Amino acid sequence: MHKETAILIRDVSFSYNGIPVLVDVNLTINQGEFLSMVGPNGGGKTTLLKIMLGLLKPKSGEVLVFGKSPEKARELVGYMPQHTLYDPQFPVSVADVVLMGRLGLRRSGLYTKEDKKAVLHALEEVEMSDYYNQGFSSLSGGQRQRVLLSRALVSNPKILLLDEPTASVDVEIESKLYEMLKQLNRQITILIVTHDLGFVSRMVHRVICVKKQVVVHPTSELSGTLIQDMYGHDIHMVRHDHISEKDKSFNGCFH
Repeated sequence: MHKETAILIRDVSFSYNGIPVLVDVNLTINQGEFLSMVGPNGGGKTTLLKIMLGLLKPKSGEVLVFGKSPEKARELVGYMPQHTLYDPQFPVSVADVVLMGRLGLRRSGLYTKEDKKAVLHALEEVEMSDYYNQGFSSLSGGQRQRVLLSRALVSNPKILLLDEPTASVDVEIESKLYEMLKQLNRQITILIVTHDLGFVSRMVHRVICVKKQVVVHPTSELSGTLIQDMYGHDIHMVRHDHISEKDKSFNGCFH
């Protein structure tokens, strides 16, 4: 059965102040997939994510999100950034935080009953509906991450992009969050930027390696241990059998 293309990237390049960050990137993400994006710091992962979101424009090439430009497809994409700045003294509730994810869908200045119903549903998805009226700053780190995931889901997107969502939580909370994503993947396409391949390898369908260029690999068996060094050590759990002759100089993600 033919799967709908969620994101199509053709020959995309991007530079910061004349310094190449991404070079001739080609990538197809199909609807229903669960993918992870890996690579060294500075390799272009977050830049590529922002290009998919329409927050950055490539120097050259084409990006389509469900057949539209990223700017026109934003309501189809849920995004959970790596860091969210907030004032812990500001009296914002859990519901208020999640409602922010509906801003792009509103046609008037007031939230509707439909908005509030969507918030409750999104909180139920991440098992946080009991905290609807609670102050956001009173939550634990793991609870905040689930609320931010709920904010990304509240617009009922077709694809979910997450930039290292477990960077500031412990292993137990990380594992629970990934299990939630596994369940969500039954209905939504998911792309997650992460260094924790030990967790996601049993869930993801493919791994996107980003180091200026992009090479996509099928996942293969892991040893069961987490990667200790994401910059230069062995990454034998990712097969390199799909690298073309043109890309042999790339030689994997972390050399």
